[in-house]
Amino acid sequence: MRPVVPLFVAWMMVCGTSGTVASPPSQWRPYTLPGVLAPEFEHRTDPEPVWVIRATRWGQYGAWQREYEVEPGRWYEFRIWRRVQGISSPRRSALVELWWQTAQGGRAARPAVVPQPDYPTPTSIRNGPWQLLQGRFQAPPAATKVVVRLVLRWCAQGTVWWKAPQLLPAQAPKPRKVRLAAVHFIPPGKSPLENVRSFFPLIEKAAQQKADLVCLGECITYIGTGKSYAEVAEPVPGPSTRLLGQVAKKHDLYIVVGLVEQDQGAIYNTAALIGPEGKLVGKYRKLCVPTGENTGGVVPGNDYPVFRTRFGTVGMMICWDVHFPEVARGLANRGAEVIAMPIWGGDPRLAQARAIENQIYLLTSTYNTRPNWMVSGIWGPGGQLLAQAHRWGSVVVVEVDLNRRFYHFGFGPFRDRILHERPTWMPTE
Repeated sequence: MRPVVPLFVAWMMVCGTSGTVASPPSQWRPYTLPGVLAPEFEHRTDPEPVWVIRATRWGQYGAWQREYEVEPGRWYEFRIWRRVQGISSPRRSALVELWWQTAQGGRAARPAVVPQPDYPTPTSIRNGPWQLLQGRFQAPPAATKVVVRLVLRWCAQGTVWWKAPQLLPAQAPKPRKVRLAAVHFIPPGKSPLENVRSFFPLIEKAAQQKADLVCLGECITYIGTGKSYAEVAEPVPGPSTRLLGQVAKKHDLYIVVGLVEQDQGAIYNTAALIGPEGKLVGKYRKLCVPTGENTGGVVPGNDYPVFRTRFGTVGMMICWDVHFPEVARGLANRGAEVIAMPIWGGDPRLAQARAIENQIYLLTSTYNTRPNWMVSGIWGPGGQLLAQAHRWGSVVVVEVDLNRRFYHFGFGPFRDRILHERPTWMPTE
């Protein structure tokens, strides 16, 4: 027989004013909210300890909760295995919260940040139906305890099982620094390949500043040539990527460049990612095609590809895409940490919004000459413009740490919250 917390007993006990119930035979106890419907709790010990929560109707909220002692300012790693059944969106409905507390029982805050929980996130590590969730966090300066909650919410019918929870002291994550560069340049327009070559000195300038990733402009083989999209379209990989591949290999860096691509008779506005080995890493075809390009024969792409590089995960989008939040969100959902965006011109407030709402670094390289319009620069997850190029024929470089967790002053660990709180995709139109 497996010892359990009888469901009717748990129900009776959670109806008290405290919102919690007496502890089962472990250090974990069910937790609910006053006035909110409670799910069913079960604690199994055979063959191993498992904590179970079942939802039977919409609107229920419940968690298994335990308190751990911690040292202020120390790093900790939390790990736990999760199994779900009948839950349509586990990322939203079955999650772990770490609430840091002071010795007096209040919530412990990080400097200049409103207290919010930290969230261990799902990994790709699986063992049959079980998935590992983990995260490494630094205890706030005044924290002496952390309350861990294994939550089930926003589910009408479903079950989550939790097992093997661990909170262990850990080392601070090693920095994962990358130098991001944006070029501010309009090519001369003599010919497509002359336009490509005109960027070589600027790529060298970026390399001299030890750039890892350089973002060039949109459709560099088209701008200023006076030709149609069809006349300058080429395969990708093709002549332009081969030329840029030689430069990328020479300077041992990645290049993002906007090109006009021809593939099986169709014309695309494409961004290509070229790697330090001199070869095409991948390409992105502009999803949001404006009227001027459509009437010129350009058709939209249909995917949100991201690419693993030696420093992190990179996505690309192009110009008009920035006006539609779905593109950056689609790339971020697939893991993009950095998005490079060749852009003819646009509203810089939208670049700021895309960076904030997805908590990514955004590179922009523009041809704009209007004041108060799009710039060539690097945007941070807080929406701040970290660096901007003001002079034509220049390049700006910023070093960032992709392992540095960004805490928003009002929202806390905003990138983690996006995972658990953003809506599911709308049904297909």
